[in-house]
Amino acid sequence: MAQRRKPTLTPQEARQLHEDALVIDTQQPPVTTGFLFTEKMKAALDQFFRQGLSREEAAPPLVDMAAREIKTSEEARRQYMDLWRRSGVTVACGTYSGTARMSEAFELAGRRIAQAYSYMDALGGEMVPILRAADVERTYREGKRGLILDFQNTTPYGDDLSRIEYFHNLGVRMVQLTYNLRNLVGDGCTEAHQGGLSYFGREVVGRLNELRTLVDVSHCSEQVGWDALKISKAPIVVSHSSSKAVCYHDRGKSDDLAKAVADAGGFFGVVVIPGFISPEKEPTLDAFADHIEHLVDVCGIGHVGIGTDKAGPGPGTESLIEYPASMPKRRANSFDWGGFRDEEHRLTPGHRMNGFRDFGDWPNLTVKLAERGFDEGELRKLLGLNFLRVFREVVG
Repeated sequence: MAQRRKPTLTPQEARQLHEDALVIDTQQPPVTTGFLFTEKMKAALDQFFRQGLSREEAAPPLVDMAAREIKTSEEARRQYMDLWRRSGVTVACGTYSGTARMSEAFELAGRRIAQAYSYMDALGGEMVPILRAADVERTYREGKRGLILDFQNTTPYGDDLSRIEYFHNLGVRMVQLTYNLRNLVGDGCTEAHQGGLSYFGREVVGRLNELRTLVDVSHCSEQVGWDALKISKAPIVVSHSSSKAVCYHDRGKSDDLAKAVADAGGFFGVVVIPGFISPEKEPTLDAFADHIEHLVDVCGIGHVGIGTDKAGPGPGTESLIEYPASMPKRRANSFDWGGFRDEEHRLTPGHRMNGFRDFGDWPNLTVKLAERGFDEGELRKLLGLNFLRVFREVVG
């Protein structure tokens, strides 16, 4: 893709801008479940591996261990906040409902949200919960870090609409209607047959509107996106996705849907997952910038941002936990509720994102966009102001 225009900022100036700007990562799932990999956790993982556990079985106790480490270890707290500082990110959206089985989703979401608050308590105010736009602005002014609690699946609600308010009261402010597969609300983007919102799903959207919660359609089928646009009384968002027109992937969105989201006042965040944004095994950040440029052309500069969806060095969202290569992904005979098919969706270990190894490399994204010719005002919009605008309008 051709460069937009001559850069107006040097790499050094872009890095300084990044440090000065309000930066919001609109999807950083493992903020409180994957930003630590301490020596104690490494020893525990080695033991789990020797016991023959899968990653699916090892992950929960490691997440629990990290939460204890944050509360009891000054070194763990230092490691955790150092990663945030290297990133230059002010606010991140962390995920508290994703691929769990429906039978376990309610309890697990509550447990992980409780752990998130335990992180914030242990960090003594260095990281704070974001419940409204004023919290974002105050966090930025005070030089702190903010956490927006989000769901990437509605399975914790089960068939009980009253749970929507329950989780809203716990701080959830953005809800993705489906993950990759089908749930009671509708279909996901990797499901075998992809329909739209169910009648129950329409009720869910209505309740989310009433509670001033952002409706997210990132992993949803295209039809769920269109249905949500039609039904929602507030702008909706695509917190983290890519452009199918630039590089086809089931997780991407069509230009028509992206433009419709923007025309309704919404927002589109671009991921940094290598296999989602490029057919190459080891793409550079130019692939990421291609998606940003294209979506700015489609949606307008006021409706695009960045939801990296990436914390660690692996091919996908991975946390910083480094699992042995030979450790199986799932327990024997279990179904993969994640819904990704690794080869088909380019999520095999060989896929790597050059220029973004982990969350600490976030400033490289700003430098790359400045290189493409985005000026200071445009960069500030892409980095955080665009999401803040829709967050303020919907959440308050």
